[in-house]
Amino acid sequence: MRTMILAAGRGERMRPLSDATPKPLLPAGGKPLIVWQLERLAAAGFRHVVINVSHLGDQIQRALGDGDAWNLKIIYSPEPPGALETAGGIARALPLLGAQPFLVMNGDIFCDWDPAQALTLPLYNNWAHLLLADNPAHHPQGDFSLDKNGKVGNAAEDRLTFAGIGLYTPRFFARIAPDRPAKLAPLLYQAAARGHISGERHTGQWTDVGTPERLYELDRQLTEKNPAP
Repeated sequence: MRTMILAAGRGERMRPLSDATPKPLLPAGGKPLIVWQLERLAAAGFRHVVINVSHLGDQIQRALGDGDAWNLKIIYSPEPPGALETAGGIARALPLLGAQPFLVMNGDIFCDWDPAQALTLPLYNNWAHLLLADNPAHHPQGDFSLDKNGKVGNAAEDRLTFAGIGLYTPRFFARIAPDRPAKLAPLLYQAAARGHISGERHTGQWTDVGTPERLYELDRQLTEKNPAP
């Protein structure tokens, strides 16, 4: 199974830190956010990773190279200035992701979910499988509901937050132009309304590292958990 890490965004809410450094390279607990993800993917047995780049993308390519440091093969999917939004970026990278379901992870999150679980997830008639988390303080309304059978929906009650990790089939993005910006959320809401998305609730550690304050808090937590020798 191939994986895509989304790393092309400008990171407006992370300014001024993201003015000089792309969000995925910002450090927490002694290493860049994206390196935590690469290490977890490698440990889970993944070997092929696609990373889309735009804002300060040359820094990401120089820092990560071809992925050999993690026994991975990294392929980059360049996007024009301003990037293509999430769905547009994935659609552009489809030729690099193959014909089978693939895993997609936001490049600006920290999560202790084991990606190896994606290797055993049967999608059956679903188009996507989403990882959902308890609603953080900055997003109390949540995004999706999740019933006892693992079906993701749009019910107004007991909503959870999309954790920025999902397993997708290529057909989910078949109608998205690979050269135009397109958001992922509308596609997910439409597919959920039709009953085409499954999901699971993650109860471990997850942080949407969207602001400097959340980055500093994550850095404190990781440093306390993994103190330097």
